[in-house]
Amino acid sequence: MLHTAKKLKWVDDEYEMLVFTDNFYKADDKTAVQLRKALGQANILMIVAVTNQESVKWIQANCQDVSNIICFDSSPALANKLGGSIVPTKTTGSIFSKLPLPQPKKVKESEEVVRSVFEAWDRQNSDDIRFCLLVIINAYIRPVPILKNLRAKGFSTLNCMVSNCGTQILNCLLDPNCRKALQCLNKCSPVDQKHNCLELDAKIPDKPLVTPMVQFRGQDLDYETAEDLLWAGWGVWIGVGVSTLDGDLVWRRRRYRVKRGKIPGTFYFSVLDNGVVSNEFWTIVDVSDDFSWGLFHYHGAARAAGQSYTGAVLVSADGSYPDESQNPRLVAALDRCSIKEWELFSVDNCSCQNPPLGLPEGSSLHYKIKIEDSESSSISV
Repeated sequence: MLHTAKKLKWVDDEYEMLVFTDNFYKADDKTAVQLRKALGQANILMIVAVTNQESVKWIQANCQDVSNIICFDSSPALANKLGGSIVPTKTTGSIFSKLPLPQPKKVKESEEVVRSVFEAWDRQNSDDIRFCLLVIINAYIRPVPILKNLRAKGFSTLNCMVSNCGTQILNCLLDPNCRKALQCLNKCSPVDQKHNCLELDAKIPDKPLVTPMVQFRGQDLDYETAEDLLWAGWGVWIGVGVSTLDGDLVWRRRRYRVKRGKIPGTFYFSVLDNGVVSNEFWTIVDVSDDFSWGLFHYHGAARAAGQSYTGAVLVSADGSYPDESQNPRLVAALDRCSIKEWELFSVDNCSCQNPPLGLPEGSSLHYKIKIEDSESSSISV
């Protein structure tokens, strides 16, 4: 949670998140005094994995004045509260299914917030943990700019959708399978990838500030060497891959436009992806001298889709995890990206031999670095 507190400030420096461990129930513990003081000023209390009965009793006795309380993986005796009102704990199906209909507007809004928060929590990654808090802040404390316009708000939005996609909308509503898919999509962020009816304008994040490596093999990093390091024929060990529901591998080919950044080791990427232009800023964080691994960080945004993102890709010559002897340097590189190793997703490369990569006619990958033997990854400069 300390990591989440740090990432929350990337959204707004005015956000302040304090983290306490499960020992505050001790009456003579100064931590309890600090927590009690913090609760007097808190807008949100997030409770995670608290099951100790003494802790539960302490929370019940000291948190009545906190307007928003959300509990994850904790004792069922702890109640969720939004906007000052108790809301049911997450259950299977709609958490408000037992309430009489029609439901008041406030109840419906609370239902949507709770559903969004718990769905995000179930994804179990740091970005979605932060999203849980942002959803509550946006709904009950003050607007969060990066969450604005995630729902249609007026006739102009509807008119834009009907004018551009009227026939497609009608055909979809008349088709049972498409109608079910539409109902499913209605639970997601309704980003418009072509006409931008919601007038979204996502910006490339400027945090965290990640600096590129300054030397490679004892020499100052220049633009040519940096480009060779980036296009070194890497295999991704940690990242996100695409596969079909039946397990087939899907190869996707993209044509990126790449420009050098102001500093060697940085690059500006742009790519057209399913009708949406994504702009990204990439940084070479570190590459081992023997080319056994490399770490690249990126900030990106799909403007019309209203999506901003950050992340990193850990690569190696054959797509396998680096030797354990490299762990200290690797962890240090991840720390420069404000990323913890547990946040990364492993990629199964067992069936990824001979990817269909190709180069434009007359092009080559390397200028200063020559790969003498791709199998042994022997590289000379």
